[in-house]
Amino acid sequence: MLQLAYFGAYIVFSPIAGTFMRRYGYKKGIHLGLTLYSLGAIFFWPSAKFEKYGGFVGCTFVIGCGLSCLEVAANSYITVLGTPRYAAMRLNISQGFQGIASFAGPLIASTYFFKGKNATTLNTVQWVYMAVSGLGVVLNVLFFFCDLPEITEEALTRELAATDGAEAADVGPFHKQYRCILGFVAQTCYVGAQVGVAAFTVNYLVDQGVGISHSHASLMFAFCQLTFTGGRFIGAALLRFVDTAFLLSMYGCACMACCLGVALGTGHGGIASLYMLFFFESICYPCIFTLGTQGLGRHTKRGSGLIVTGVGGGAWFPPAQGALADRSYTRHSYLVPLAGFTAMTTYAVGLVVNEAAKSGFHIRNHGATRDEMTAASWTENVVEVYGKDKERLSVEKA
Repeated sequence: MLQLAYFGAYIVFSPIAGTFMRRYGYKKGIHLGLTLYSLGAIFFWPSAKFEKYGGFVGCTFVIGCGLSCLEVAANSYITVLGTPRYAAMRLNISQGFQGIASFAGPLIASTYFFKGKNATTLNTVQWVYMAVSGLGVVLNVLFFFCDLPEITEEALTRELAATDGAEAADVGPFHKQYRCILGFVAQTCYVGAQVGVAAFTVNYLVDQGVGISHSHASLMFAFCQLTFTGGRFIGAALLRFVDTAFLLSMYGCACMACCLGVALGTGHGGIASLYMLFFFESICYPCIFTLGTQGLGRHTKRGSGLIVTGVGGGAWFPPAQGALADRSYTRHSYLVPLAGFTAMTTYAVGLVVNEAAKSGFHIRNHGATRDEMTAASWTENVVEVYGKDKERLSVEKA
């Protein structure tokens, strides 16, 4: 139920977040996300105090709503605030720090919060969530005083027209943005596969028959997360020079091969394939996001909400993988994530083929703009347009 509540929140709230930001902007979207996140965290305290499982489920859903809103805002803002050429690189760098937290968090929790008598009580947990809620409030206050330039979708449309021509700026209705819609499908399949891979890692390591205990498997899983984080920073460096769709295609093929190795491999060979799988998973989410939202113009915020909705795939794949694991072996259950990686790779290869048909095949990162604008000039132009719009509105109100 907790997993369904968390990932279900992405399905429910991500489109709402995209619509909210179309009307009120990125900054207010960040405020909304942090507010929901803090509220969800603070109400963990009475849930832990009175040991109410329903309260935990509800709080998890609210936290998921807050995080989905933050992802729509932050991912989209990072993508558009700079040249499209390096959008995937910027997003991989920023999300690399999330990977550091996913490695450090479980180690800190197991060392300081869930040892001794705290292993069977919720006393420590409630204080952790109160601290997390307080941090959310502090961040919310800091963002209030932070002067973030708002990038309107109208400004992005005009910038697209200035760089790629009037025809490119006329993107048409949202239901015809097939690159974004198929990106949502790819993101759903990828996140489902990623969550499934991580959810069964400990069981997989124990069942490999090489003498790995549950405690040692948990430690090995932490290093799997560290491998994932390292892969994200390495991928970010590669994306400076390699085309995003091409690199995602190569990483997708590698994910398929490694996942097949995990499903069919035994002993240390299967474990090595698992570590390699975590490495090649690293860049997939940010790359799908940037590819799916590229060139949307006035639909950018709405498209971002749709792509983030794909995180809800994490609610469906693990149950299917668990059912297969119960009928067979844990390693055979990794055929379920293989299906997800196959769908994601098909999307990436399709983009490479489509681009090759339009402008020729290329491996190097040539960017999305004709005149190869630098990140500084792109940002300055978009913010300048926003400044002119803001000044015009002030004059009209006066």
